[in-house]
Amino acid sequence: MNPLTTHPFTLLVNPRFQPAELYGEQRASLLSAPALAQAQAVITAWPGYAVTPLCVLPSLARTAGVGSIHYKDEGSRFGLGSFKALGGAYAVARLLCRELGQRLGRPVSHAELQRDPALRQACGDITVTCATDGNHGRSVAWGAQMLGCRCVIYIHATVSEGRKQAIARYGAQVVRTSGNYDEAVQQADLDAKTHGWFVISDTSYPGYMDVPRDVMQGYQLMVHEAVNALPQWPTHVFVQAGVGGFAAAVCAYFWERNPEQRPVFVVVEPERADCLLQSARAGAGEVVAVKGDLDTLMAGLACGEVSLLAWQVLASGANAFCTIPDAAAVETMRLLASPPQGDPTIVAGESAVAGLAALLLMAQDSAARTALDLTPDSRVLLFGSEGDTDPALYQQLVGRSASQVRQDVVAA
Repeated sequence: MNPLTTHPFTLLVNPRFQPAELYGEQRASLLSAPALAQAQAVITAWPGYAVTPLCVLPSLARTAGVGSIHYKDEGSRFGLGSFKALGGAYAVARLLCRELGQRLGRPVSHAELQRDPALRQACGDITVTCATDGNHGRSVAWGAQMLGCRCVIYIHATVSEGRKQAIARYGAQVVRTSGNYDEAVQQADLDAKTHGWFVISDTSYPGYMDVPRDVMQGYQLMVHEAVNALPQWPTHVFVQAGVGGFAAAVCAYFWERNPEQRPVFVVVEPERADCLLQSARAGAGEVVAVKGDLDTLMAGLACGEVSLLAWQVLASGANAFCTIPDAAAVETMRLLASPPQGDPTIVAGESAVAGLAALLLMAQDSAARTALDLTPDSRVLLFGSEGDTDPALYQQLVGRSASQVRQDVVAA
């Protein structure tokens, strides 16, 4: 019996998916293996770097009627609690090297930036900024603190106080705005232009592409780690999405390396913040913005406007788009905290579980299984993008704190 209650969902098979399409030079200029090697050299040199666990979920695989489920748990990443640590901080490092290089009239490497006191002092005159639902801003603030520059982070009206404090802990000035995430993005961009700051955004828009490209390239290190730990190439990948940068980074990794054996790639969004699905449904190649307050518990996915860079990959690279309700995410959080026998206990935040929730919902529906070619031989890869990044909310939703969940494992 499937452990997840049946919930309504939307599944859209991508009308623009091209199975024989090559990755191509244009996408390679966005995300590529050589650029990943550069990111890997920088990120793996940071203090505290460690490969995050790839968890096997055999019991859930049996109940879902698939051959295997592997779940990449990003909850321990650099102590920041999410995969976002790989993107924002890396983009800060790249920005500082570019800016100092322009000022000095010579290239500045990341290694030089870390060891040269004069360069670190020069970083103190540079301010980076961004808008965030929580995790990206925490990564940018952490990177700024690590590399010695100033940082101002914008959060929108519904970002929790816990997430605000987590960002401020890294020395950033945190500004709360009215409105939703996309309006906070606009405010950060406006203030940056006024004050001469540098925006480190995880979403791209006309005239702003370089930094989001660096953010996405940092994310690919997570995919590289997962693939190196897998016993076999996956047949299916379910990935949650906000603006789409994370999903595009994952999709591009597989597409570039093996275009003929790409996994079936499913993009998962909250039902109240489905800009990618709506853009795919439009079918004309143009992105569609979702307006309103984007009210979803999956705070990291509460985005209404698609990243243009991400859409270059996902528009024809994703097999399908789907939406799930908040209730499915909450059930999946509880399921991982109290898993069926044989599966590991995992502390997963509300945005982390969307891919698994979607898989479990699709597995109960014969039409969805057929559309996605889910069979008893399918090998599914998921990315648990965050741990309890909002501890108070996690305890409220799961009924136990993350520490209590972990203690119960020890006691057992």
